[in-house]
Amino acid sequence: MLSGRRLDIINPSPLDIEIEDIAHGLAFQARWNGQTRGKYVFSVANHSILVWNILILENPKIKKKWQLISLLHDAPEYVIGDMISPVKKQIGNSYIDLEKKLQEAIHIRFGLPAIIPRNIKSKIKIADRKAAWIEATEIAGFEIKEANKYFLEPDQIIIKKCKIVLKDPLKTREEFLNIYKILDQ
Repeated sequence: MLSGRRLDIINPSPLDIEIEDIAHGLAFQARWNGQTRGKYVFSVANHSILVWNILILENPKIKKKWQLISLLHDAPEYVIGDMISPVKKQIGNSYIDLEKKLQEAIHIRFGLPAIIPRNIKSKIKIADRKAAWIEATEIAGFEIKEANKYFLEPDQIIIKKCKIVLKDPLKTREEFLNIYKILDQ
C-alpha cells in the first residue's frame, strides 16, 4: 500500500489497513468498468460518498457509526477492484468470501461492528441501489425504464440533491477523507 503497509489480502489484519490507502484506492477505482460519460471516471469513492449522502438524506438521525459503515460499504474494492454483479455471481463464493473477510477486517480496524445489524444493512443497500440508479441514468447511458429493472429509483428530492459531479480523483480522495474525519469523531 502507499502507506507502506503490506496487506495480506487472503488473511487481512486490521492493523495493516489505513484510511488513506482506502481513500486513494477507491478514488482511482472506476465504477461501471469506466464505461461512463465525462472527463473523469466515476470512482468507487464517488459512489461511496453518494451512498452516504442518500443514507443521511433518508435517515437524518442515523448514528455516525452507521454512516461510516455506509461510506466504507465498498471499501474492500480498494485492493480487489470493483467487479460488476453479474461477474461476481459467476465467480461465486470465493470472491464473496474474500470480500467479506476484507470488509470485516476494515470494520474492526475502524472500531465498527464486523457484523452489521440487518436493518442497517438494509438501509445501506437501499441507498446503494438508489445511487446505482442515479449513476446509471446520469452517466452510464441507461434509460429510466431500463434502470428501473435493475436498480431502485429514488424520489425526486434525492435526484435533485444528489447530482453527479465528476472530478479529479485526487479531489475525490480528499473529499472521502474529509467525510471520514467528520464521522470518526
